[in-house]
Amino acid sequence: MPRRGHRWKTPPEQLTLTLRAESLVFGGAALARGPDGRVVFTWFAAPGELVEAVVEREYPDYLEAVTTRVLEPSPDRVEPRCPLFGECGGCQLQHMAYPAQLRAKEAVVREQLKRIGGLDDDVVRPIVGAREPWGYRNHVRFSTGKKFGDVGFISRRGHGLLKVENCPIADPWVNDILPRLQGHGAGLHQIQVRHSAATGSFLVNPAVPGVPFPTGQTSYLERLAGHDFVVSASAFFQVNTAQAEELVRLVGEALPSRGRLLVDAFAGVGTFARIFADRFDSVIAIAESNSAARDAKVNLGPVKNARIRIGKVEDILPAFED
Repeated sequence: MPRRGHRWKTPPEQLTLTLRAESLVFGGAALARGPDGRVVFTWFAAPGELVEAVVEREYPDYLEAVTTRVLEPSPDRVEPRCPLFGECGGCQLQHMAYPAQLRAKEAVVREQLKRIGGLDDDVVRPIVGAREPWGYRNHVRFSTGKKFGDVGFISRRGHGLLKVENCPIADPWVNDILPRLQGHGAGLHQIQVRHSAATGSFLVNPAVPGVPFPTGQTSYLERLAGHDFVVSASAFFQVNTAQAEELVRLVGEALPSRGRLLVDAFAGVGTFARIFADRFDSVIAIAESNSAARDAKVNLGPVKNARIRIGKVEDILPAFED
């Protein structure tokens, strides 16, 4: 996979290669091999496609390129829904049909577990896809322009702001307020927007001067599996609430109906500890972030059999391995 922290150089002359994409790698680029056998990580190609790609970065042991022309398209290729796809740094796979994206991601997980962990393929079950892969994201962090206060995302190349009026993967409510944020971002590094479709609660942080709705909230209220959760601006919560509901269902099916101890490792705001506490004699929620731990304390307040431990999972978990 392309490693952004490593030293690279721009080719002295534009280099265009004809490449056969083999598979996707972690991060979303396609693995291909140049005429000299060197690995080329190519953006916006689908597995099996023959493409022309321009080399953007040259590393000591591989090249990074971007697809400029598709010579033999994959049957899985689709028209990206977002007009900024390919320029925006947010999405990498909109050129592929959603089922193909899931297959490619599953293959990446299998390859990583086998190569790094020495695990067999059969430990990975098929991915459970979302019913709706658009308009789902309940949490978006926008960058801002210093001069005109534009609001948007950093470009794929890592410099320059792309002004955004609509993001196809964002919650419709987020897209509804986005035009009203435009022109008000000057002096702010980023604007975080979070919204719960279930409760109607929202958070726009930090405070944005001059907009016609309340901003500066430090937390909002999310609902999952019939439980309400206080979520602070800096705390983690699943960005796809519908998929989080599905995850809760699957975890619930896997857990026993009654048990002695439940450890919610990487508990965040205490989600699983709260939802499944009534099945266990004792519940431990482990949170490393202080803000998440504070939220977990509030969310687990009514749960009498729950305790919160703050720290790294690898340091705390061994005490419960008996």
